[in-house]
Amino acid sequence: MRLRCAVLDDFQKVAAEVTDWSPIADEVEVVSFDTHVGDEDALAAALGGFDIVVTLRERVPFPGSLIARLPRLRLLIASGMRNSVIDYAAAEAHGVTVCGTASLSTPPVELTWALLLGLARGIVEESTALRTGGPWQSTVGADLYGRRLGLLGLGKIGSRVAQVGLAFGMRVSAWSQNLTRERADEVGVELAAGKEELLSTSDFVSVHLALGDRTRGLLGPAELALLQPTAYLINTSRAAIVDQDALLTALHEGRIAGAGIDVFDIEPLPAGHPMRTAPRLLATPHLGYVSQANYETYYGQAVENIRAYLDGSPVRVLPSS
Repeated sequence: MRLRCAVLDDFQKVAAEVTDWSPIADEVEVVSFDTHVGDEDALAAALGGFDIVVTLRERVPFPGSLIARLPRLRLLIASGMRNSVIDYAAAEAHGVTVCGTASLSTPPVELTWALLLGLARGIVEESTALRTGGPWQSTVGADLYGRRLGLLGLGKIGSRVAQVGLAFGMRVSAWSQNLTRERADEVGVELAAGKEELLSTSDFVSVHLALGDRTRGLLGPAELALLQPTAYLINTSRAAIVDQDALLTALHEGRIAGAGIDVFDIEPLPAGHPMRTAPRLLATPHLGYVSQANYETYYGQAVENIRAYLDGSPVRVLPSS
């Protein structure tokens, strides 16, 4: 009897197309879920008959309470090598092996710039007007050359975003709690004296920090109030770093020029969520990781992980040291 594998949140129905599942086909039946299942009771019912689960990013939490309700579960595969919503201790206690995959840093870099440029040049408004018989030229673009790009975080993604900003002729500065002058010099950017200085002096602020106790709620009402009224905020990192209620207030009151947001407290966003209709907001449905190359990596390595597990030698086991 073949094992059963659930592939969660396969919204575009591409998991079966972007990689070759034949190495496990004789031993594993693969079932894709193209709609989101978020409620724990619904997840327990939907996944109760599966031995393997492939979960996408951190969209579906796997707390100990859920793992305990999945007695058949033996292998849980996360996309990426870091996942904050899996209870690893509970998985180990219930005999569940957790594995990860590689995740490319270039797709979120590219989406960051898509959002920033879209905001700066009014792409959505101008394209909509052109296609619907609206006014010819209704916005005035915000220049990038000579303007300041402030980066919260200068890791793999932040440093790549910085390089693009420098290529545009922007003045780029960065800050994080652990950022050193040596690291800033290595990337070729200025080290901001502090978070407050970066926020108050930047024309564009982009978030590239990992979510943790020190970064959760890092940008609240007081911090957003430091932004210039002509400034734009971009977040392709984690929603909880920015207080969404405070951001909505700033957008509605026109206290910042706009925001480009790819991550949300609730995903997928409910139909009536205020982020869907907020003014001055260019929003995308968490597309930062969604690219052909990343999906090929996620699902290709998921197949490798399953094959290795079946052969008794699991690879990319989480949590990694």
